[in-house]
Amino acid sequence: MGKQTKTNLLQGTLSMLILKTLSRGSLHGYEIVQRIQQTSDDVLKVEEGSLYPALYRMEEQGWVEAEWGASENNRRAKYYKLTRAGRKQLAGETANWQRVSGAIAKVLQAA
Repeated sequence: MGKQTKTNLLQGTLSMLILKTLSRGSLHGYEIVQRIQQTSDDVLKVEEGSLYPALYRMEEQGWVEAEWGASENNRRAKYYKLTRAGRKQLAGETANWQRVSGAIAKVLQAA
């Protein structure tokens, strides 16, 4: 598997995780990182260097919308929320992930 394929797979997976996290409500970047880490029992850790480019890409594609607001500690923060197109994208990515991970599980069981 070439480097490009590996990166695309990781980016797609990150997008799916972010979209799923935002499906529960609007969050700012740090909250997204925390929620993914907590939900995965600290197995998945998203770096800011990966998160923000993914969010900007998803905003350009119309999957998320962003607006400025105040965080819990009264700091200015950009809050992201899922759009209708983002919900549709999440459904497609989730179905594909389940299909692919099921196929991988079959190969591992047969080996």
